[in-house]
Amino acid sequence: MLKYRNDGRRPGNGFYTYDAFISAARSFSGFGTSGDDTTRRRELSAFLAQTSHETTGGWPSADDGPYAWGYCFIRENDRQTQCSSDQWPCPSRMQYYGRGPIQLTHNYNYGSLVGQAIGLDLINNPDLVATDPVISFKTAIWAANRVPGYGVITNIINGGLECGSGANDKVADRIGFYKRYCDLLGVSYGDNLDCYNQRPFA
Repeated sequence: MLKYRNDGRRPGNGFYTYDAFISAARSFSGFGTSGDDTTRRRELSAFLAQTSHETTGGWPSADDGPYAWGYCFIRENDRQTQCSSDQWPCPSRMQYYGRGPIQLTHNYNYGSLVGQAIGLDLINNPDLVATDPVISFKTAIWAANRVPGYGVITNIINGGLECGSGANDKVADRIGFYKRYCDLLGVSYGDNLDCYNQRPFA
């Protein structure tokens, strides 16, 4: 399913393990286990699609197509400080660039939104998201949340950059990953896949 997750040419090689995913998932009551079989499969497809998009190493002509290349990266390539909230002061030399399967970004996400929610001091230890695979998956599961419609999840994750301005390649890419995982899990896609006409949450 995650065909190139352990590809030796990719920085994510060996980090995103099945055991780490299962351990993290058990921390969230109902994740992937609530509702009927179709609902559970769609939820897992949505999670894998969003995280694969965030960590992709694929390109249009890549072996097996662009949607087979999720989970290739642990850290964002463009590593900037991303300290934009005064509510969560950034300690000296700490950076809050994208890390983990959801590419958690910005000090306020490391501090209040995700860090506090999973009970960890990520504002002072942001690299835990890139060095502990269970913590890494916990941040992604919490951030991806469980809401109706795949497009709403995209809006929560990156709506300010991708939603509300009509069709675009980034959202189409996320939908491509989602359809691949739905096909692999043998489930229909459901409704509301895009956020093209949704007002951005952020």
